[in-house]
Amino acid sequence: MLDIKIKSFKEFDIEELYNVLQLRSEIFVVEQYCVYQDIDGKDDKAIHVIGYKNNTVVAYTRIFKPSDYFDQASIGRVAVHKDFRKFGYGKVIMQASIDAVQEHFNENEIKISAQKYLTKFYTNLGFNVTGEEYLEDGIPHKAMIRK
Repeated sequence: MLDIKIKSFKEFDIEELYNVLQLRSEIFVVEQYCVYQDIDGKDDKAIHVIGYKNNTVVAYTRIFKPSDYFDQASIGRVAVHKDFRKFGYGKVIMQASIDAVQEHFNENEIKISAQKYLTKFYTNLGFNVTGEEYLEDGIPHKAMIRK
């Protein structure tokens, strides 16, 4: 079972923040061979959804209210440590994030920028593709919305 914690940026302690940033860097920079600025100045506006297994950060997303990232509420930086993907924690952290958007922002419409290869994963969570494929940080993406 994944232990989910939801926090504002100011609620992080240093070790927790370090662990989240390490996971994000491990996946989005190292694993995906993508040089980009992960620390983008938006974490302080986000609410952070963190998944722990035995007190170790293994899954993460950040959520935004409408207009803080997209016009709609949004979920981004979806990350699950590669050793824990086989347990379905991607679905668990995404469902917790969808629930958090509804609880914290009273919003049902959620927009994501999904890596193309994960389109089916997000479709199974109720998201639908909107618009054309585009490159984001050199990786094919599709905008998706869940209503």
